[in-house]
Amino acid sequence: MTGAVVVGYTATDAGADAAALGARLARSLGAVLHLVIVLPAEGTRSAAVPPERAYEDHIRRQAKEWLEDAVVRLPQALTRTGHVRFGESFAEGLIAAGEEFGARVIVVGTANGSIFGRHRLGSVASELLHSSTIPVALAPAGTADEDDHVLPRVTAAVGTRAGADNLLDEAAAIATESRVGLRLVSLVPFDVPPGLDTGAIRVVGEAHAHDVLALAKGLLPEELKAEVEEAPGDSVEDAVANLSWLPGEVVLVGSSRLAQPRRLFLGSTAAKMLHELPVPMIVVPRTRAEAGDR
Repeated sequence: MTGAVVVGYTATDAGADAAALGARLARSLGAVLHLVIVLPAEGTRSAAVPPERAYEDHIRRQAKEWLEDAVVRLPQALTRTGHVRFGESFAEGLIAAGEEFGARVIVVGTANGSIFGRHRLGSVASELLHSSTIPVALAPAGTADEDDHVLPRVTAAVGTRAGADNLLDEAAAIATESRVGLRLVSLVPFDVPPGLDTGAIRVVGEAHAHDVLALAKGLLPEELKAEVEEAPGDSVEDAVANLSWLPGEVVLVGSSRLAQPRRLFLGSTAAKMLHELPVPMIVVPRTRAEAGDR
């Protein structure tokens, strides 16, 4: 199931964070890493200010130089390349590149001004999280300054809403290919209809956790561990803050039920998680994209 990892690269701290996370994922999955800089397509330029050919050539040369420098800095053991692409927007260009390279995931960094170790969505990430056909990985600020990790564990935040099966499949596949354990964090207490009493929520949560764990064990090789952990707290933010996180791990969440089939849409639960999450998040579409569907 291994595919490519596509990184939305810019010559900024956020671009370095995205490249570092992309390298971690590519190394763990045995995937090819593609760094992509997206420049504006001709149709997006202002007719009032006609572009100078010399300026356009300069921008392209600069982009190629940035990519060459970034590629050299990546681990030499990786198969990695740099590409300049054009699009109506950076996100649109990344999605097109992801489809071109058969990407398993698209990786982007956080917005300027983010607190170290935390997420802050910029315009590119926001657009991707509301339109991509491919899972999107968000690198928190400071990822490039961490030790050169491989994935030590995969965590999946599972609930009961539509798309949970696809999320579990993707999490189990990443854990299997990375040869690491899978932790399932139950979001049932935040996923049940309002008005249920505490006892009912506990019964629903325990039953759901048992079912999901059984499914996960069936998806993983016998030598890999699967475990369920209930997220403690009265809110999503409390739950994320109270969980323990290993350096270098990632957490997978599902796209909102409001998303169109085979598209992403960041839901309220995932958005709340981002406020407290100290590790990268991968958002997975509710259903897999199929050939001719993109």
